[in-house]
Amino acid sequence: MAQESPKNSAAEIPVTSNGQLEDSHEHSFNRDLKRSLPVGLGLAETKITSHGFDSTKEGVVEAGPFPGSSASPKSSVISPSSAAASRLAGQGCDLIIPTGSRAQQKSGPVVLADEVKNPAMEKLELVRKWSLNTYKCTRQIISEKLGRGSRTVDLELEAQIDILRDNKKKYENILKLAQTLSTQLFQMVHTQRQLGDAFADLSLKSLELHEEFGYNAETQKLLAKNGETLLGAINFFIASVNTLVNKTIEDTLLTVKQYESARIEYDAYRTDLEELNLGPRDANTLPKIEQSQQLFQVHKEKYDKMRNDVSIKLKFLEENKVKVLHNQLVLFHNAIAAYFAGNQKQLEQTLKQFHIKLKTPGADAPSWLEEQ
Repeated sequence: MAQESPKNSAAEIPVTSNGQLEDSHEHSFNRDLKRSLPVGLGLAETKITSHGFDSTKEGVVEAGPFPGSSASPKSSVISPSSAAASRLAGQGCDLIIPTGSRAQQKSGPVVLADEVKNPAMEKLELVRKWSLNTYKCTRQIISEKLGRGSRTVDLELEAQIDILRDNKKKYENILKLAQTLSTQLFQMVHTQRQLGDAFADLSLKSLELHEEFGYNAETQKLLAKNGETLLGAINFFIASVNTLVNKTIEDTLLTVKQYESARIEYDAYRTDLEELNLGPRDANTLPKIEQSQQLFQVHKEKYDKMRNDVSIKLKFLEENKVKVLHNQLVLFHNAIAAYFAGNQKQLEQTLKQFHIKLKTPGADAPSWLEEQ
């Protein structure tokens, strides 16, 4: 029984006389080989013995001791049977190598991906920077109002900004009064037109006062016509001044607000830098001073850029304002003078000079095709 145990624990591989494996036993060889290797056995612990052609045991695979046993692991010994050895080499992909074996496993190249940025952390960082900047600016504004902090002042530019804001208030007042005049003139023209229609109706029904009612009807209709012409000139004046005040000047003042915000930020970071420079210089404060210097430089460039933009816009605004108001004031004067002088031709000529087209009554009403 002791002599038969090695045969039972191993698989025999029959080889032909030419040294080639029989095709009929190929499948059984693979199965027996896998069964003969116990779990946890590595290739380094397997002994492969192949005898000569005259031996009764051809290509016997014997299993060595298991890992963890007292016997030391044996290295692989291959006997001179080249056919069996080559066959075993071809079946290497079917062998299961446990984790604890000595055989080294090959792996592909490892690619380290970039660190994925967390959107929540980015938003938190933006909120932190915004809060810090808001705190600095608020502290600067409060210190300026209390008279404790210093501020950067461009005397020439500040004077131009103050004049612009004062002029804007005055132009808004003129615009409001012109709108009131337009509304009242419209009501007067509407009343004159109704009064002329009433005189004309009475002229047809009263034979005794036919001429008197007729004269008054023609006069009121003429006044209504001239009033509509004057109303067109006033409305054109209102539209032009409204564009100047609420669009052109407002756009410039928006740039002025951005300039003032940049000035406050610049002063806030300038104050921080001055406070750090007055303090001690050591290993802890030098990085803070350098960072504060960089932030100060960034806001200084922003402040200089906004100051330059405001200066350019104020210059172009002044040129545009003079040109627009010159034309509109000439129009308003000539139209009012011609209307109250009763000079209908001069009034019409004034509208032609400024390319003003009067809207006929009912021109804004949609046609019956548009209503469908």
